Amino acid sequence: MGTFGKWRRAFGAIKDSTTVGLAKVSSDFKNLDIAIVKATNHEECLPKDLHVKRIIVGTLFAVPRADVGYCIHAFSRRLTKTKNWIVAVKTLMVLHRILREGDPSFREELLVHRRRRKFIQIAEFRDESSQLALDCSSWIQMYAAFLEERVECFRVLGFDIETEWLTTLPGGGKAYSRTQLMTVDELLSHLPIMQQLLHRLITCQPEGAAFHNTLIQHSLALVIRESLKIYSLTILSFNQFFNLNKDDAVIALNIYKKAGKQAGQLADFYNMGKHLRVSMNIQFPSLSQPPPSFLATMEEYVNGASSNGSVSYIKLVRLTIFILIYTCIQQLENECFPFLFLFETEGASSYCGRAITTRDQRS
Repeated sequence: MGTFGKWRRAFGAIKDSTTVGLAKVSSDFKNLDIAIVKATNHEECLPKDLHVKRIIVGTLFAVPRADVGYCIHAFSRRLTKTKNWIVAVKTLMVLHRILREGDPSFREELLVHRRRRKFIQIAEFRDESSQLALDCSSWIQMYAAFLEERVECFRVLGFDIETEWLTTLPGGGKAYSRTQLMTVDELLSHLPIMQQLLHRLITCQPEGAAFHNTLIQHSLALVIRESLKIYSLTILSFNQFFNLNKDDAVIALNIYKKAGKQAGQLADFYNMGKHLRVSMNIQFPSLSQPPPSFLATMEEYVNGASSNGSVSYIKLVRLTIFILIYTCIQQLENECFPFLFLFETEGASSYCGRAITTRDQRS
């Protein structure tokens, strides 16, 4: 580290210490202010879990909405004022963790804030203090765009893909994908939103010196962990394909074709992620593409060629959809069992049961 880098880090530490000191004597929300500054300080290390959890506790449903609103304002101010890539990426990481682990009321309050102004206003963020800082600046812009898209997806869908993707019917014990309970119109309008979120996620690929930076790698790991549920929710919806009328099926087929392309892009994204030093803590699924005949059958259905065709063959294609989804999730052991309840297709549950039994025998 050069002299300028050492001076800049020392100056950042002084700023953090001064901000904490001022918060102790003059802030009406001093506990939140102190936790935010300490979690997003100028040290090139991960945000300390102690401070992150204090922020999460400070934004729970039981907390006054004024406190939550102030927390969002404090994060927004931190992002817009900083010129330091370390502070920026740590702030985004803490926000990401609150979105994943915090109370749903935080996301709702965030939507209220976004009505007045865009929350993450760092599209032009640029730290030119070093080549590493420049490379990290590009990553920060991509990461921020993904988080903004994530919040927008929550606004449109009405639920969070990562934390609320499963639901239960009143009086029922089975878990269902949220998309299984959507109407056709909702599906056709919401699926492009999910695909846009997946597009933003796949573009989150650090380059240059940023790829080898530990802090950037840990933030990328947070993004990778969300990818499979977004992709799976998109594919899950195609269980209803053969119940659509022709006009809706045409729209759905185009969405599915895009999903097929994104599967290839996501596989490349996972291959990139496997080169991370932190990849040992991530289980990368194997994405399998359906055979060409699968897409051809869907196109025949749209064109009316299969309107009087074999019902059993359509059931086979439905089962193929299920197998595709199960293949996506079989390496995520904690998440594969809820999928047992997602399909009513004949033979699907027995297939999943055999697959799980076989996998358990192998392990």
